Amino acid sequence: MEKIKRALISVSDKSGLVRFAEGLKRHGVEILSTGGTARTLKEAGIEVTDVSSVTKFPEMLGGRVKTLHPAIHGGLLADRTKPDHLQQLKEHEIEPIDMVVVNLYPFQATVAKPGVKLSEAIENIDIGGPSMIRSAAKNFASVAVVVNPSQYNQVIKEMDDNQGGLSDETRRELAKEAFRLTADYDEAIYEFFEGSQDFPTFLKHGYEKIQDLRYGENPHQKASYYQDELSPAGTLVKAEQLQGKQLSFNNILDLDAALRIVKEFSQPACVVIKHTNPCGVAISNSIAKAFKQAYAADSVSAFGSVVSVNRQVDKEMASEVVNHFIEAVIAPSFAPEALEVLASKKNLRLLSMANANASSYQQKDVRKVDGGILVQDFDNSSEEAKDMKVAAGGNPSDSQWEDLLFAWRVAKHVKSNAIVLAKDKVTIGIGAGQMSRVDATELAIKKAGANNCAGAVMASDAFFPFRDAVDAAAKVGVTAIIQPGGSIRDKEVIEAAEEHKIPMVFTGVRHFRH
Repeated sequence: MEKIKRALISVSDKSGLVRFAEGLKRHGVEILSTGGTARTLKEAGIEVTDVSSVTKFPEMLGGRVKTLHPAIHGGLLADRTKPDHLQQLKEHEIEPIDMVVVNLYPFQATVAKPGVKLSEAIENIDIGGPSMIRSAAKNFASVAVVVNPSQYNQVIKEMDDNQGGLSDETRRELAKEAFRLTADYDEAIYEFFEGSQDFPTFLKHGYEKIQDLRYGENPHQKASYYQDELSPAGTLVKAEQLQGKQLSFNNILDLDAALRIVKEFSQPACVVIKHTNPCGVAISNSIAKAFKQAYAADSVSAFGSVVSVNRQVDKEMASEVVNHFIEAVIAPSFAPEALEVLASKKNLRLLSMANANASSYQQKDVRKVDGGILVQDFDNSSEEAKDMKVAAGGNPSDSQWEDLLFAWRVAKHVKSNAIVLAKDKVTIGIGAGQMSRVDATELAIKKAGANNCAGAVMASDAFFPFRDAVDAAAKVGVTAIIQPGGSIRDKEVIEAAEEHKIPMVFTGVRHFRH
């Protein structure tokens, strides 16, 4: 394990810099440095050799050129196992460099500023930094490359434990992180020059592993959980798990589906999810009541479900939750007394996700297909009554409008073909993922129980191709229907609604979810 004797430090982010340099000096490491980094270290009383005294060439072009020199890159790239490399270093009076500590100009932060000028962005494209990082990382067998202040403590600790040396494994891991950094940096520059196109010519993006999962959808499938590197607070990957078993692949998919629905509502709302489809949704004047109503909407399907709410989980709701087998609950927060109650279910996964905001992250919906991907905008459309047209049966009552809008928002998140029956802002029957719309209707009626449908409203995620679903709904007492409209048989469907004296609302917007 070779001792680190000579290090070059040139950083934009100076967090922890002085303490790290002091650690190097403790091991007798000579420090080379440039510009502002050198000034910071000198002001802290740390002896530094200016890079210009090594290159015998001053910094020039406003700092654009300072380390791009054979005296630097020769010292980084020389293969210490090759005698001819070492001989060439000697001939040209170049000393090896054993460590590079570099982080890059803040390009990503610069271009994220509103109204950033092109000239400012260009000046924040680092050239010398990535060049040194790549040179050192290529030669990781001899050179350690440190690109993140979070690595400082680990590096100094290992040097302390090994008389100033670093293991081959550590050098390799440091190099891997270095190449990830330069790849992300170049990607950010590319995306800036590509501009604000919704769908760029080349789609590149970075994801960081959160954890390996026990398995995927099924035990024979391996799986891991990754986060988008740009994901902010208020997204699922940032949720804090407070208790319970490790999340499974299917838990995460269900949590995502539950969050997308609960974000539709400003009133206290609860969503109960099974296999990414809602089996119960309710809004009420308290979160405990919303949970009770959502769970009771289809208690058979709710066994082993995932639950999402948009209010703090209080003791009253917690006391209801522990009476059921639920896999996970996600909420903005949990009251301390609620956590005490829920602690009795030690395997129950509890996740806290404050500041959830459906509009906080302008991402795309990406679906993998054989040999490629499909990319689309997320379906964030949220229609209001003023945007809709009453096509048949006269104007719905105020209470019918409330239920229609509620059911419409739920239907948007149900696998197509989707039918949602609702009454008093609670789903009573959901028909999901059927190959025909009348089948979805009959399934929703079966889920609700035909005798419970009187006074309910019905939402359909897409138009009715025939009148059969309307007839089936009328037969069990459905009193209002909401659907996109737009079928070549709209006249036939409208006539059916008129015959049954059922108000029918056209939204003009389809919400397929495949």
